[in-house]
Amino acid sequence: MNSPVKDVPPVAVTVEPSGVSAPGKPQGVPAPGKAGRHLGPVALVVAGGLSVQFGSAVAVLLMPRAGALGVVTLRLVLAAVVLLAVCRPKVRGYSRSDWGTIVAFGTAMAGMNILFYQAADRIPLGAAVTLEVLGPLILSVVASRRLGNLLWAGLALGGVVLLSGGGFDRLDPVGAAFALAAGAMWAAYIVFSARTGRRFPQADGLALAMAFGAVLSLPLGIAEAGDKLLVPSTILLGLGVALMSSVLPYTLELLALRRLPAPTFAILMSLEPAIAAAAGFLILSQALSVVDALAIALVIAASMGAVRTQVRAAKRADQGAA
Repeated sequence: MNSPVKDVPPVAVTVEPSGVSAPGKPQGVPAPGKAGRHLGPVALVVAGGLSVQFGSAVAVLLMPRAGALGVVTLRLVLAAVVLLAVCRPKVRGYSRSDWGTIVAFGTAMAGMNILFYQAADRIPLGAAVTLEVLGPLILSVVASRRLGNLLWAGLALGGVVLLSGGGFDRLDPVGAAFALAAGAMWAAYIVFSARTGRRFPQADGLALAMAFGAVLSLPLGIAEAGDKLLVPSTILLGLGVALMSSVLPYTLELLALRRLPAPTFAILMSLEPAIAAAAGFLILSQALSVVDALAIALVIAASMGAVRTQVRAAKRADQGAA
């Protein structure tokens, strides 16, 4: 990162009885008048997805050196160091509710990473991300109030099922269970990332939450990897994973969630299996079948449809306000 991320006007959110945040109308944002401005946060999400999945592929290569929990510890600790050094967040002046959000966000972040790397250590990367993305997909269905978002979520879910080959019985059941649990934590991550972005300036909340998540993961990493975490080459690779899989994507997603409704963001997360499959092919030599390619096409079509729905809704809102 060259500099702290710029602050973006917040998005009003109401808490539904189910506990899922439902985004409201952006506050303090002038009517853009052009669809291109609404595509900005979408580009942030896609860039973040590319970064995190290729970083995850590198992390798989690092696992023989430090183990799954060791990689998580390196990723979160080094990412926290970078973010704290760049953002220099203040620690005073926040309410108990603010700190509660930080704790929840950091816990979701650590849990998501720990569970995902346990899955990636047991099943292929593409399958792990395919199962994990069910969490954001379910969130999009629960939080959405538009029929269009529900339809696109259904199409994306169809692509996810197709990418699985019609069933996950061929996978290690423990690895599949870890991936599904990681998906639940991913949904929580989306909710609390949005809340953190509204409560804290710039990326201060992200830096504090990352530090809390690093503290949670540290004992587990030390217990599994011990002094292997101190090998210079391992630290260097861990820093690359931290930058690609945590610092850059989480910052981009934090910015995106300030301007993008959570249901649309969650559907865009369905791009992750496609990106993971590409990363697995290019870095881990995991071949793609014709069925896999078709499934990826369905997921991408669903994500593009979600973007078009969002842009059209923004245009109608702008015309109504005019």
